[in-house]
Amino acid sequence: MNCEAVVQHLVYWLREKVKEAGAQGVVIGVSGGVDSAVAAVLAQKAFPDNCMALVLPCESTTDDLIHSRLLLDKFNITYRVIELDNVYQLMVTQLESYIKLDGSKRRLLRANLKPRLRMTTMYYSAQARNYLVLGTTNKSELTVGYSTKHGDGGVDLQILGDLLKREVLEIARYLHIPSVIINKAPSGGLWVGQTDEEEMGISYQQLDDYIQYNQGETDVMERIQKLNQISEHKRQMPPIAKIPEELRK
Repeated sequence: MNCEAVVQHLVYWLREKVKEAGAQGVVIGVSGGVDSAVAAVLAQKAFPDNCMALVLPCESTTDDLIHSRLLLDKFNITYRVIELDNVYQLMVTQLESYIKLDGSKRRLLRANLKPRLRMTTMYYSAQARNYLVLGTTNKSELTVGYSTKHGDGGVDLQILGDLLKREVLEIARYLHIPSVIINKAPSGGLWVGQTDEEEMGISYQQLDDYIQYNQGETDVMERIQKLNQISEHKRQMPPIAKIPEELRK
C-alpha cells in the first residue's frame, strides 16, 4: 500500500466532507488505541487549527490515558479530558434500579453504556463548535459489526472505514505513531482484561484474510459470516415503514 498517497487522499476526503456539511472542523475521541491514534493524526493534518480531540475516561485503565496523552502531545493535537465516571455510575444506579441482570448480560449492558456516553459528549462538543464527529472504526470491525450501535458507531464520518486492521497498522507505522500504541492488544476498554479478538472470537489476521482473500478455516469463515449477518442493522439507516398508497385513499 502506498501509505503516503492514502494519507493524502484521506486528508483531502475529510476536508471535502466537512466543507460539504458546512462545518468547520472535527471532534474525535482518542482512546489510547491505534485506530483512534491514526484517525486523530489524519484529522490534525486536515484541520491543524480546527481539530478537537477528547479523551473520555470511563473506568479506563491508566495505560490508556497515558497512551492517549503520549499521542496527542507528540503530534501537538489540541485536546480536553472529560471524566465520565461519575455520570456513568449515576446512570448505572438509576437504570439498574428498575432492571438489573446478572452475569455476562449485565456486563455487556454496562459496557455498551460507556461508548454511548462518549458519543453524547462528542456531539455536544461538536455542535458547540460547528464541527463533525469523526469515527475511528476500521473496515474489519465494520464487517462484523464490532461497534456499539449509537456509541462508537454513532458518528458523522468514518475515515478508516475502508481500511483493514492490518492496513491501519501499516499507516500507523508510516505516521510514526508511538510503538507502544501500535503493539498493544486491541481493546475497547469495556471491562478489565477485555480484548477485541477474544470478544469477537477470531483474530484480526483471520478476519482480514477472509475479507481480503476470502479464505480461512471453515469454522472461522462461518463465524465471520454469522457476525456479518446479525450485525447488518448496524450498517444501515433505520428502516422506514412505508405506507401503501391504497391506504392513503
